[in-house]
Amino acid sequence: MIERPATVRVKEGLHARPATQFVKLARSFASSLEVRRGARGADAKSSVKLMLLGLKEGEDVTVRADGADAEVAVEALVSFIETPEAGAELGGAAPTLPAGAPSGMAAAPPGGRAAAGVAASEGTAIGLAFGFFPETLAAPRRALSPAAIDGEVEVLRRAFAATVAALVDRGAKPEAAPQDRQIIDALIEVAGDDELVGAIDARVRGGQDAVTATLEAGARLAARFEAIDGDYLRARAEDVRGLVRTLALTLLGRSDANLADPPAGSILVAGEISAWEFARLPLARLAGIVCASGAATSHVAIMARTHGIPAVLGSGASLAALAAARTIALDGTTGEVWLDPDAATEASIRDRIAAEERERDGLDAYRARKPVTRDGRSIEVAANLGSLGEIAPALAAGAMGVGLFRTELLFMERKTLPSEDEQAAIYDELARAFAPHPVIVRTLDIGGDKPVAGIEVGHEENPFLGWRGVRLCLDRPDVFKPQLKALLRAAVHGNIKIMVPMITETGEVLRVKALLAECRAELDAAGVAIGDPDLGIMMETPAAALLAADLARHVAFFSIGTNDLSQYVMAADRLNPRVAGLNRADHPAVLRAVALICEAARARGIPVGLCGEAAARPDLIPLFLRMGVTELSMSPAAILRARKAVIETDLEISPA
Repeated sequence: MIERPATVRVKEGLHARPATQFVKLARSFASSLEVRRGARGADAKSSVKLMLLGLKEGEDVTVRADGADAEVAVEALVSFIETPEAGAELGGAAPTLPAGAPSGMAAAPPGGRAAAGVAASEGTAIGLAFGFFPETLAAPRRALSPAAIDGEVEVLRRAFAATVAALVDRGAKPEAAPQDRQIIDALIEVAGDDELVGAIDARVRGGQDAVTATLEAGARLAARFEAIDGDYLRARAEDVRGLVRTLALTLLGRSDANLADPPAGSILVAGEISAWEFARLPLARLAGIVCASGAATSHVAIMARTHGIPAVLGSGASLAALAAARTIALDGTTGEVWLDPDAATEASIRDRIAAEERERDGLDAYRARKPVTRDGRSIEVAANLGSLGEIAPALAAGAMGVGLFRTELLFMERKTLPSEDEQAAIYDELARAFAPHPVIVRTLDIGGDKPVAGIEVGHEENPFLGWRGVRLCLDRPDVFKPQLKALLRAAVHGNIKIMVPMITETGEVLRVKALLAECRAELDAAGVAIGDPDLGIMMETPAAALLAADLARHVAFFSIGTNDLSQYVMAADRLNPRVAGLNRADHPAVLRAVALICEAARARGIPVGLCGEAAARPDLIPLFLRMGVTELSMSPAAILRARKAVIETDLEISPA
């Protein structure tokens, strides 16, 4: 038996999507695996059992393994648990209700006044109500004779198979977004998990009919999720209810209320809608969604954001009021809902919709415009990526290359270290996709907070100040050299650049350069074609900012990571909400550090990029450009807005 303590760093905890990915990883090992939270434990190969533990971000757990591959299994699972990006949503973060907005909602009164619910997906919409109010299913409560039990078990098995097959088919459709597929995968996991399947099967074998067993076992499981302290995991009750309803209807040989043909531009109105039901909708026909229950963390909210459909959930309005409304308007940014708004209110809402359309159209116009300031300075606007799957959205958004490719995710998703050839193939595909634009690849940036299988970091009291980034890589040339060689090989395309993280002194840069020279010599001796990539460094520590003038003499470019720079300058853990107010890129101390870095780069004539979250802030972009930043890199979704900010900036005009 091997066990290791860990702290859950997955954003919002192990809810459905990360739990599904965690279980898939666990099932790749032969060992028996368990995750323990205090006195409670769960089988690591059961997504439902894992979710029912209610593991939230910041909680301490223990991972146990027993078997031939126990050691590598524990390392891999702990690595997943302690990786903030694990299971990250593709559909964007949940919007937050503006300060001062009411949190509950009664039925909206007539006229111009609005009631407030949960702002789940931004945007304003108005349209005819399309009601989805399916009948409540009643358990038939048939007692089975012993001779009928085996036949009923077979009927249940076929119904499960049909339900899963329908989910698989929905996920395979071309209109399904990557986020949809992740959620559908999570539903398939629940549909095949013994916590649900086993409970229903046991009831049938005990003499209950399959429909009664399904509805009662499903209700008990949904109640267990609703009892969990945590919005993301409580919201899984909705998934269970939707899945169980679908299974029961299949067993009854019936169809649910019609979701296939809403009028174009209508507003879907429901008491509750599950992810399974949402997946059946022709989304192009919907203008918005209003539900009496639900949360911004639900799968429906996430899918609505993925497809850009305004939504308000958890309204608290009576089903009768919702069902009686002919026209519904909503603002998914503020959570406002209007039932049968009067003429003045409707006109105001349509004005807001028109303004939003103008803004979207206006941003789309920047897709083809080069990001050049009004006084003629060209700025590169690139994408931050973590996998090859993100290439398509980045290109669609008009990314001028990659300003940050996080290679640690290539290591974390595996139970063994990737080989030189495997890495070279990935970097090669990345370079080809963005050629001739530059692709800046950050070398492995791991440490005690995000370890990988095959690299034993050990427990550190403060991993952000520990053996991480370049420190670890220089001490582990067996890990670092294959990556450097793979990058040299991919550099034959002429657009790969190498960036090294966590630099604090010149000696580290010189050691990296020596190791690169060693790799070049070995590849040359083997007759392998290589390129000559620029070498740059992440400027993310106070030491690097203070030594920027010295460091600039040894590298081809700087890239400022404002997320970590803010954390280190302000001595404020960016994962700790209690000090979130200090951890800001616009703090004067952080801005002074950015200015020092830019001054050193300008004096040496090297470019300086910005790849932290602040690079996407229109309010800060003009300031950074005036300091001397020459490249901005961000998530693909923010690229058009950043392009607009660049084009509207005149660097020859002093800010007011």
